[in-house]
Amino acid sequence: MRKLSTRQALIDLCLTLPAAYEDYPFDDLADNVWTVMRHRVNKKSFALIYERNGKLCVNLKCEPMEAVLLRQAFVDVTPGYHMNKEHWNTVSLDGDVPDEMLERMVGQSYDLIKPKTRKRKS
Repeated sequence: MRKLSTRQALIDLCLTLPAAYEDYPFDDLADNVWTVMRHRVNKKSFALIYERNGKLCVNLKCEPMEAVLLRQAFVDVTPGYHMNKEHWNTVSLDGDVPDEMLERMVGQSYDLIKPKTRKRKS
């Protein structure tokens, strides 16, 4: 079980997912870097890692109903910062979200953006 309390630990977790890569698309100041984790095939983002108010945060895509449930269950899960509030949550690390739950949330976010496989007609 990995400890997800650093930017690099979160990046490393995301990079374990197939075809995931890290990107730095924003012209940020050196002390306000956003790391965007994307899928190599469709370039869609599934995790945006940044610092806000001195806390490490990650924005993760989520099914709307589950997004609301997670916000009710955890103080450190809030509507997505600078994102569509219905489909994205922000998680503050080193808060009340256990690492196992954060790993699950990262996986679910990835599953929501990965390219859909087409079923062949027989």
